[in-house]
Amino acid sequence: MAKRCYYEVLSVSREETRDGIKKSYRKLAVKFHPDKNPDDPSSEDKFKEIGEAYEVLYDEQKRAAYDRYGHRAFGGGGPTAGGGAGAGGGFHDPFDVFRDAFGSQGGGGGSSIFDELFGNTGGGRRRQKQGLKRAGSDLRYDLQISLEEAAFGIEKELELEKMGRCDSCEGEGSTKKGEVTTCGTCGGAGQVIASRGFFQVQQACPTCKGAGEIIANPCKSCGGEGRVNKTSRIKLKIPAGISQSSRLRSSGNGEAGICNGPAGDLYVVIHLREHEIFERDEDDLYCEMPISFSHATLGGELVVPTLEGKASIKIPAGTQTDTVFRLRAKGMPIIGANHKGDLLVKTQVEVPTRLNKEQKEKLQAFAESIGEENSPLHETFFEKAKNFFG
Repeated sequence: MAKRCYYEVLSVSREETRDGIKKSYRKLAVKFHPDKNPDDPSSEDKFKEIGEAYEVLYDEQKRAAYDRYGHRAFGGGGPTAGGGAGAGGGFHDPFDVFRDAFGSQGGGGGSSIFDELFGNTGGGRRRQKQGLKRAGSDLRYDLQISLEEAAFGIEKELELEKMGRCDSCEGEGSTKKGEVTTCGTCGGAGQVIASRGFFQVQQACPTCKGAGEIIANPCKSCGGEGRVNKTSRIKLKIPAGISQSSRLRSSGNGEAGICNGPAGDLYVVIHLREHEIFERDEDDLYCEMPISFSHATLGGELVVPTLEGKASIKIPAGTQTDTVFRLRAKGMPIIGANHKGDLLVKTQVEVPTRLNKEQKEKLQAFAESIGEENSPLHETFFEKAKNFFG
């Protein structure tokens, strides 16, 4: 997914001062801090995004580089623990950025900004425990439809392989509901300290994989995840007038979450098959209609195809190739409106290619009888050519 503009993330203008940027960051960081939103898994992602935006815009050199090159100035990298925000795209830990922005290291005795914000609960510390429940991933499905289906709308049944809720354990992951215990390796923290020579590294607990909890008797069908691979069928309504590359969101029809975590969403991307007659340009349709030499010369009625059936247009005498006729409201429906686009018909005058001797003689006599005064394009071109050559 494309990164959002840093100014948009912090809800500030491009002319905002450093003090204004810091003020806006503090307000948003407190609002979306994971310790203030324990029941909202998405808050930590927002918290990271806010920290990344602040780290760039508060630093004058990084801000100048961002204003000039955008996200490319930092290699398009996302927030990662450790490392400075330089050309390589790394960013500091968002919780360290939070502490720096509030002028506290979050440690030591006495009161601190974290006591005020989090009610003296140690909210300045990063929440390491993830819990067993994890959200399922979003999925993408590419669907090809015809121009007619796009014009009139249709309901499609999609079949896809995805991780679905385990029926054996009802998504719990355990043979007995609620049979969850605190991980003995990490004591429920979800993290352990590992020594690397002179350094100590904090990493996810290898036993519970960061959850802080374990299932005593995991379900044999799903291995304790609460989900298994399934073939699913989903009905999707496609609205009339949908355009190429449109995305339809089917909420909750992505992958099932782990241990009854929230399911992801399904995003269906629409692709229109090439049509034999019509070409689409937004809400208008185009088609080319061949007409005979005699029809173009004498004029008359021309029957043309539309998505709703046949229609007729009047062809004036002397119609030339590439003349365009517009049929109002014969194009594509416009989503959210009560009217349609137009159908534009471009004429292509056909020249006879297989004439017998008698036909050729008659055509020659006809050409001689009308003279150049009945060929305005011919006359105009040679007048221009004469002026061009002096």
